[in-house]
Amino acid sequence: MHRTQIYLRPEQHRALLDEAAKKGISLAELIRQIVSEHLERQERKAPKEAFLRIIGMGASGRKDVSELHDYYLAEVLDRGHNG
Repeated sequence: MHRTQIYLRPEQHRALLDEAAKKGISLAELIRQIVSEHLERQERKAPKEAFLRIIGMGASGRKDVSELHDYYLAEVLDRGHNG
């Protein structure tokens, strides 16, 4: 573990101490749990953002892709399965 010092506003410190006491854990453990939860949420977001970056990367020349995307996707997938 790495030692880290942070400054909290008095109301934050009091609220975190109260929550830690209710859970029967130390303030340090509560903060580690909060940080872990935050990092896990960030990791879950990353794949969605990666998918969004592909939007607009290609150009098919077709004007109706936004309306018929399911049709075009099925067509491509069908070609992949049928050689």
